[in-house]
Amino acid sequence: MKVYFETLGCPKNANDTEMAQGILEDSGHIVVDNPMEADAIVVNTCGFINDAKKESIDKIFEMADYKETEERKRTLIVSGCLSKRYGEELFEELPEVDIFLGVNEYHKLPEILDNFHAEREMHFYDANKEFVEIKSRRLLDNPYSATIKIAEGCNNVCAYCIIPHIRGHYRSRRMEDILQEAQQLAESGCVELILIAQDVTAYGQDLYGKFALAELVRQLCKIEKLKWIRLMYCYEDRITDELIEVMATESKVCHYIDIPIQHASDAILRGMNRRSTHNSIVSTIGKLRTAMPDIHIRTTLITGFPGEKKQEFDELYDFVEEMRFERLGIFAYSKEEGTPAATMKGQVRADVKEKRKDSIMRLQLEISLVKNQEKIGKTVEVLVEEQDEEGVYIGRTQYDAPEIDNSVVFKTNRVLKPGELVNVKITDAFDYDLVGVEE
Repeated sequence: MKVYFETLGCPKNANDTEMAQGILEDSGHIVVDNPMEADAIVVNTCGFINDAKKESIDKIFEMADYKETEERKRTLIVSGCLSKRYGEELFEELPEVDIFLGVNEYHKLPEILDNFHAEREMHFYDANKEFVEIKSRRLLDNPYSATIKIAEGCNNVCAYCIIPHIRGHYRSRRMEDILQEAQQLAESGCVELILIAQDVTAYGQDLYGKFALAELVRQLCKIEKLKWIRLMYCYEDRITDELIEVMATESKVCHYIDIPIQHASDAILRGMNRRSTHNSIVSTIGKLRTAMPDIHIRTTLITGFPGEKKQEFDELYDFVEEMRFERLGIFAYSKEEGTPAATMKGQVRADVKEKRKDSIMRLQLEISLVKNQEKIGKTVEVLVEEQDEEGVYIGRTQYDAPEIDNSVVFKTNRVLKPGELVNVKITDAFDYDLVGVEE
């Protein structure tokens, strides 16, 4: 059977899709790049916030248009977070969909497809079982950058977040399985390895009785062909001195860290059920910048959480101005049913949430421009990603995660391939991008 995938949402979803594709190919199915060529279409959805849910529903309807054509009748499958969260409702409301899967069912996909006939089906398995180890994975022809999932699920009970209900409790992968997959990725041409989980800093506590991320990173650094190791989704209160020391001393670890702090007001952080405080965040950022003066910190913030008044927002705004994060994303609070925050008093009007979000983004734009201008005249190592035009390429520094952060547009007299690392002298800077020439 020929199967086409549409993937929405975060890198963790993209990683799930690659695993599902590998499983299908190992079982004799064929993954195709065009829905018109497919016998089955899989839409791997996101259901985290309202905008993501709407995008997922729109994509399901778009793919439903391919269900039946003159050439063939196609099976439509919806998987992922939206499917797991709203499976029963969607089953009633979307008769166009033949099969609904959750987030832990991909290892069952070949069997489900092989046995499906005409009766619509739902398949949701226990999200709280131990990590399901999948040895198959479909990669691009030149997988110079790849994610590696080190855990599934989440034990943090942030008041605004539904993810623990969707993906279950935290389950770490065995270190030896992670290292084996990382070695295989390196042998396939991967030079940048991106560690992902709902909370990478919680890695190992359930298996080894202690936080083991620092040790995992040390072991990954021993894989010869890997050049960059990047940490995403780190919780501030679990960034240990040992982890900072490993980041500072292991040359392969990018001086980049993603820490979604969400807010800076202690009152709002308590309401969010976060363990961090204003002072602990400032302290951790100080430790990181002392150990690695060139570190680029990415964070994510939420405006308009219930109870956020002008005073709390002003505290957040002043904090962003003071901390001057190199990378920052921001969302207006999304009221998600089934979460404690959805029933809290002090819900903030939508227009106020958006106005506050836009205000911080304008501030961050100014900060980003200044920090980029500081790089003019400096030479940076750039990972080549694509050719823009003859003699012009687009790439990223170690300080930029793929499809999230800044790019470097540079000229060269050489012919380069994606995945090569080159030295580029920066000649100009904009809000979010750099311009340069290969040295």
